[in-house]
Amino acid sequence: MKTSLGFLLCGVIPVSSLSVCTAEPSENYRPNILVILLDDAGYNDFGFMGSPDLETPHIDSLARAGVVFSDAHVSASVSGPSRCGLLTGRYQQRNGYECNLGAQGGMGLDEETIADIFSRNGYRTACIGKWHQGDAPEYHPNRRGFQHFFGFIAGSRSYFYRPERDDRPGDIRRLQCNGLPQRFDGYLTDVLAREACTRIEEYARKKEPFMIYLAFNAVHTPMEATDEDLARFEGHPRQKLAAMTWAVDRGIGEVVQTLHKTRAYDNTLIFFLSDNGGAHNNQSRNTPLKGFKGNKFEGGHRVPFFLVFGERFKGRYDGLSSSLDILPTAMAAAGIDRLDAKNPLDGTNLIPYLRAETNGEPHEFLFWRKNNQAAARMGRYKYIRVKGVGERLYDLQTNLAEDRDLCAAEPGIRRQISDSLDNWQKELVNPPLWDEGDWEPVNIDIHRNLMMNRPVDCYTPAEFKRKLRGPKP
Repeated sequence: MKTSLGFLLCGVIPVSSLSVCTAEPSENYRPNILVILLDDAGYNDFGFMGSPDLETPHIDSLARAGVVFSDAHVSASVSGPSRCGLLTGRYQQRNGYECNLGAQGGMGLDEETIADIFSRNGYRTACIGKWHQGDAPEYHPNRRGFQHFFGFIAGSRSYFYRPERDDRPGDIRRLQCNGLPQRFDGYLTDVLAREACTRIEEYARKKEPFMIYLAFNAVHTPMEATDEDLARFEGHPRQKLAAMTWAVDRGIGEVVQTLHKTRAYDNTLIFFLSDNGGAHNNQSRNTPLKGFKGNKFEGGHRVPFFLVFGERFKGRYDGLSSSLDILPTAMAAAGIDRLDAKNPLDGTNLIPYLRAETNGEPHEFLFWRKNNQAAARMGRYKYIRVKGVGERLYDLQTNLAEDRDLCAAEPGIRRQISDSLDNWQKELVNPPLWDEGDWEPVNIDIHRNLMMNRPVDCYTPAEFKRKLRGPKP
């Protein structure tokens, strides 16, 4: 949609352009919930976000059917903690989880997931795709509220069946169904979409309300696609990404078609988003944002995000919103009291804002932290602070490129946001339960360059070590 980029570039004042149907549900009304999550997708890599070269007809059609959130964010700029925030509706740092997982650790066992809440309220719950919330048995999706799990535990894997590598016995990348290993033919993105269709058909046939978390690993590396999809984009400058994006769009189209076929579409609340910004190594683009996956600039955590709920809402919403809002919004739509959650939620129910029943921003502040890198958002202002590097303040309404520091010009605003960030951090698990290891100095160096408006010149621990050694004599 060519006009979409225009509103995405505008300010962050919450101005809604919505068509709203306010018909009330019946007493027995229990909507289905479908969360569609992509992996490392670029901010600008969909037609509805203004992409000029990637084809996403089914996703664009779905976006036009609902509300696009122009100022939406995830709670972390890397996959594991971001998914934890989405699944719990709480800042993941509250359970010590703010960096990607190492060999140990996972989503805090005292945390409730969206599946825990919906399963005890009579819903069928399914997790399909990438988990990335802990390798040990106690973190398994089947023990975190999901009655059905079809996917893999690790953070990434091949898109094809690899019995000699990813699909070896005992490998956390191995495709499984409720703990049992699965062989598969074809392309994994298609396999995951078909599994979602199968579950929708089953639940609809049994007239059971469902909550499905469809977590694709596309378009995360490795950059693999089918020969047929690659041939479609022969000569394309981003051929592999274009083919992978085409495949995930095809899969989403099949899922939506199944919702229509089973007459579940009008009664299904659908969320679509990416788990973080586009990565530096998968050909993605975050235009017009600065930064990318892993850092605190907008390109790291500002994501494509829309909501579809039959014909109830259409248009765009410019208020400050977050993936943390998915759980409380879904609960409200399903008539589940917010107090039913065991732990206090950080997210906001977005429905009153979409209905114009509540004015102002859904969030006065949003916060991010990963080890020694932190950021905060207050209205139009964005604050970034990195240990050993310094701090920056940007006015996103006039400077979405985040290249004009206002710390000296706006000391009162800088102090207000910095103090709010400090107060938030006092509520967290300090220090976090694990750190980034060798990635920490790399990310500090990336932030240093971005904060100085310089090109990034190393992206991995190996590249950083070579940089420290300097050029060969």
